[in-house]
Amino acid sequence: MCQLNVLLPGEASHYLFFLSVELQAMALSWLPLCLVLLTLLGGTQGAWNIRQIRNKLHRQQQAESFKSFYTRFGLPRGALSYTTALEGYLTQPLDHFNRRSNATYRQRYWINEEFWQRPGGPVFLFIGGEGSLSEFSVLSGEHVEMAQKHQALLVSLEHRYYGASINEDGLTLEAIRFLSSQQALADLASFHLFISQKYNLTRNTWICFGGSYPGSLSAWFRLKFPHLVYAAVASSAPVRAKLDFTDYNKVVGHSLSDPVIGGSAKCLDLVRRGFQRVDSLLKSRNVTQLEKDFFSCEALRGPDDFSEFVSNLADIFMGAVQYNGEIKGNDVRGLCQIMTTEGMKSAYEGLKKVNKAYMESTALKCVENSYQKSVEDLNSTKINPVGVGERQWYYQTCTEFGYYQTCEDSSCPFSPLITLSSQLALCPRVFQIPLESVQKSVQFTNEFYGSNHPKSSRIIFVNGDIDPWHALSVLKNQSHSEVAIFINGTAHCANMSPSRPNDPPSLQKAREEIAVQVANWLKSARRDLESAGP
Repeated sequence: MCQLNVLLPGEASHYLFFLSVELQAMALSWLPLCLVLLTLLGGTQGAWNIRQIRNKLHRQQQAESFKSFYTRFGLPRGALSYTTALEGYLTQPLDHFNRRSNATYRQRYWINEEFWQRPGGPVFLFIGGEGSLSEFSVLSGEHVEMAQKHQALLVSLEHRYYGASINEDGLTLEAIRFLSSQQALADLASFHLFISQKYNLTRNTWICFGGSYPGSLSAWFRLKFPHLVYAAVASSAPVRAKLDFTDYNKVVGHSLSDPVIGGSAKCLDLVRRGFQRVDSLLKSRNVTQLEKDFFSCEALRGPDDFSEFVSNLADIFMGAVQYNGEIKGNDVRGLCQIMTTEGMKSAYEGLKKVNKAYMESTALKCVENSYQKSVEDLNSTKINPVGVGERQWYYQTCTEFGYYQTCEDSSCPFSPLITLSSQLALCPRVFQIPLESVQKSVQFTNEFYGSNHPKSSRIIFVNGDIDPWHALSVLKNQSHSEVAIFINGTAHCANMSPSRPNDPPSLQKAREEIAVQVANWLKSARRDLESAGP
């Protein structure tokens, strides 16, 4: 999200998967299945470093998705063709709730029929989110492995206003008002009808899947349309909207001190002390040293740039926690090893080395700390059909979710300059949304969906204890069929990537629990159909 950036699961070692030049070019045209979910990540305002983390994970996921596909389908050496998923576009109402309007847009979808047992096999729906959707949404991932086992039809739907599913004027202030989770759920209902008519489906069992924001959509689709979807898997789903998401950095701090993943109390203390030194330099307006020590692209020109600066620096640690183990070197263990290196002159020097190591890993020559540049980026109405939609997502934080990760609580190890007010200020500045309406919108979202007590059925909520977003999800069983799986030692959406032999035992166990639950749902659905008769 980019401000809530949601970066999908992946494995760092696979980022260096070697492809021929031709295959690399092909792979780079495909987006990983999880980028759709990967958008929730922290930072304030522009959060420029978060964008770099997101982009690196994006590239890594492309290579990982290609490797998964290559392994499963056995693409011959030198061959550049393979069995493709079906890409299509569905014409949808721009406003489902005003049938007097004739305005429409074209929404992209993907279909994989390879495993499907016609005509009665189940349908597995993968839900897109705040980024573009690729064919790998129906070719790779945990849900694809289960689809193969249960002979399911795989379909996925790109979220309105993201990727290619947007009109040319979609990012203007007038047009963007039709972007909401409620409209997105109506899109899913319409897509359900489209697929049912296309394949003449009558009594097929639908199960939906999603992670991060799409994880919430997965749960909400089951909640609001129980007659259409039989069950849902909601991974790392922040179903509770929250204006001031101060708990995000509480989890980050706890993870930095967690020895299970390479953290320590010493590491957390040094990070805190390092940021205290940064704050003291900013307070004394000794910014020239900071600009030099942390390779700022431009001079820091005032309080807004100061907030941008500390946010970008904190983003390195936030990203390491949220996507722990998914980018080689940029994980908790790696950062804490740098911070606690013997002979380090000071905690401030540790921050400098962390920043330098991060820049080297992302091939950056300098860090963009201009607040004005971030505002310009958010104001841009240029359509980008690839990657995460930052303007769109920030709009949704202003109109539905909040999710602003702040550091004004004493438990936060970073800078108190990461404030709620600095992030809220972008809502009126960029979208002309009054400040007082943001809190009301967050409250309405929770009333409309039930927050983290949705009172539904047949939903699995899956979370990792390292992932800061688990603080807004469902962590305890709500009923016998609305269950929570909490995975020790894993980060954001870890269960959604393809299974691997080196998955930690806790993740393997969680995958088994999910698979058993999905199998039980399908058995239950068959019994229900048999008892109902022809």
